[in-house]
Amino acid sequence: MATSVFHQPLGTAQPHQHFQNSVFCHEFGHASVKLTFKDFKVETGLSRRGGYSSCKRKFGVIQASASHTSVVQPVSYPPNNSTNELPKKSSEAALILIRHGESLWNEKNLFTGCVDVPLTKKGVEEAIEAGKRISNIPVDMIYTSALIRAQMTAMLAMTQHRRKKVPIILHNESEQAREWSQIFSEDTKKQSIPVVTAWQLNERMYGELQGLNKQETADRFGKEKVHEWRRSYDIPPPNGESLEMCAERAVAYFKDHIEPQLLSGKNVMIAAHGNSLRSIIMYLDKLTSQEVINLELSTGIPMLYIFKGGKFIRRGSPAGPTEAGVYAYTRSLALYRQKLDDMLH
Repeated sequence: MATSVFHQPLGTAQPHQHFQNSVFCHEFGHASVKLTFKDFKVETGLSRRGGYSSCKRKFGVIQASASHTSVVQPVSYPPNNSTNELPKKSSEAALILIRHGESLWNEKNLFTGCVDVPLTKKGVEEAIEAGKRISNIPVDMIYTSALIRAQMTAMLAMTQHRRKKVPIILHNESEQAREWSQIFSEDTKKQSIPVVTAWQLNERMYGELQGLNKQETADRFGKEKVHEWRRSYDIPPPNGESLEMCAERAVAYFKDHIEPQLLSGKNVMIAAHGNSLRSIIMYLDKLTSQEVINLELSTGIPMLYIFKGGKFIRRGSPAGPTEAGVYAYTRSLALYRQKLDDMLH
């Protein structure tokens, strides 16, 4: 089976799809825009699309060719009488997935798992680069694992965002933590993005392999055994987690906590790890256990999904820091981008 790779710029073709009598609605302040598309044909870049039925609305999906230059998202902002304020509600929501940048143990070729190590200089640069690629995609909520490398990636990425909102980690571990981290300015709250940390999004726990050199481990136990531990779906390393076990906690958390935010119109970014993100992608794209073990995710490369009409539609990754050559965007995202440009220039 060929290995699936998700770090390439967009541009591959998907099966052709038709949308007949599709309707797109969007609000700007007190005004609304309604566009109707009849027999609109689109091309997408994925042979398998994940989806589930939890929303009954149907909306037309619009995609552009590789010559278009931006991927942008709608975003929910607090009510404001200003004519420059962005729309509060949207018919679609963006989901951004980012695997953390290179860590110090990635650099040393060590099994990391749930050991909490920071990013390398290269990892910091990867996180900043990822931020540039998504700088025009508004973010309402951020979810990260409980590990510093994922949190650093999320924070550094947001330093590049055009809206300049400040990501703030929520501390709900105790009543005192909640009280001491309160924000008492409504204006400051409006310019902040809540960051939720969750151990359920942690990397797969590698058990007795954690801290071991990968090559030395292969020499000691045999390449086939180590490959089985790393790439099988349901075989864990000694006293560790299999990918199946990691998926159980990561997908359950996604369904219970993140999916409701998307359903409410919130745009979400998740900064996590190779195996926890592979698990979530398995759910989003309806991959089989055999397909997911061949899925490779590069560090620091954002992946974009659109949640629309009760389905997740994979768009791929912005192609570069200037977004030149981005493959597809929706009408709603394009309208947001224009509004953002008008506000900031």
